Amino acid sequence: MMMRTYEYHGFTIEVTVEAGFTLRPAGRAAVRTRYAAVVHIYQAGAAVATFSPLRFDIAGGRPFDTEADAVMGGYSAARRIVDDLFARAADATDSALSALSSSKVLR
Repeated sequence: MMMRTYEYHGFTIEVTVEAGFTLRPAGRAAVRTRYAAVVHIYQAGAAVATFSPLRFDIAGGRPFDTEADAVMGGYSAARRIVDDLFARAADATDSALSALSSSKVLR
């Protein structure tokens, strides 16, 4: 089993790869290995994951063809999730600052 750990914007992203097998009808290649990425996202220094494990494969439920594709696909998806979290946090901070600056308390 392949596992990689990455640091990204204060989060630790852990990507592991699960192998699966596809049986083919008689007369064709019997077995083909396919892969899926399982992702854990941790905040820096936290022992417990920020989310439940997330399982990723190519759109339409078709697994990745190689371990490397699964690792990079899982890592890319996790980065998008972290980026979305930062965008929401930044938007919330901007809204709070706007509300404070327009209030009479700060005038």
